[in-house]
Amino acid sequence: MRYDIAIVGSGPAGLSAAINAKIRNKNIIVFGTESLSNKLIKAPSIDNYLGFYEISGEELREKFQDHLDKMEIEITYKKINNIYAMGDYFALMSGDDMYEATTVILATGVEYGKPIKGEEEFLGKGVGYCATCDAPLYKDKKVAIIGYNKESKEEANFLNEIASKTYFIPMYKNDSLMRESNELDNSIEVINDRPVQIKGENLVNKVSFKEKEIDVDGVFVIKDSASPKSLVPGIETEGPHIKVDINMQTSITGCFAAGDCAGKPYSYIKSAGQGQIAAINAVSYLDKLRIEQKNKNSIKKSRRM
Repeated sequence: MRYDIAIVGSGPAGLSAAINAKIRNKNIIVFGTESLSNKLIKAPSIDNYLGFYEISGEELREKFQDHLDKMEIEITYKKINNIYAMGDYFALMSGDDMYEATTVILATGVEYGKPIKGEEEFLGKGVGYCATCDAPLYKDKKVAIIGYNKESKEEANFLNEIASKTYFIPMYKNDSLMRESNELDNSIEVINDRPVQIKGENLVNKVSFKEKEIDVDGVFVIKDSASPKSLVPGIETEGPHIKVDINMQTSITGCFAAGDCAGKPYSYIKSAGQGQIAAINAVSYLDKLRIEQKNKNSIKKSRRM
């Protein structure tokens, strides 16, 4: 089926967009996580969200979830890896699954920190962001997983069934996550060191650290969200952010963005406001398309008469 609006992200921006689109009777799908927002639930205290004073991030998340439940809005727990503008609709890819939507609202947040040297240079040339998508290319080959989240371990275990050798390089800031080695297959080699550079000639062939290098045929960088350029080919960006106008419209017609991915300041209440603006303008865009199609049908009908 083709949805009216696909919303990518379940933080304050994405959820605000979902609520406002649902109020306007649009057929929506929301892609996100069970935590809704990893950034939100880690906040010890929030004092600047209107109507809620001295509330923890986890408490605010529960308020969000209650709102969703009452409006019968469900979250689809799938990660979108690529979004392609197909003319009159968008194709959203999640592994082997594809979803179609007339409009898209990006609320993916923003990745903090710089990419590893060579990461962007070799994107598509041995560097990828979805192991389950590209795993068949690395059968009986050496691969490295650079993991920024807990889910990266699942990707490493999956790849290990296909690859001849799998390296796992944890990038967690949370030491307790790093100690959960029992979640990895015993044959996976864990490297507790920071990668300095991804190297290669035409294709990736090495990952270098301060004092050593490993030979690899592919590298997967597993983050909570991909860079806008790799997620939506052709979209205009300003640094790490998606370029938008006052209506939250991106450089691609029918594609909107809201929240941290659309620029600073990084604020929950600002993100929620932008999510509303994006949804309202996505609805206006859909209504315009509907009227244009209705007028075209009327002209065709009058000509036949």
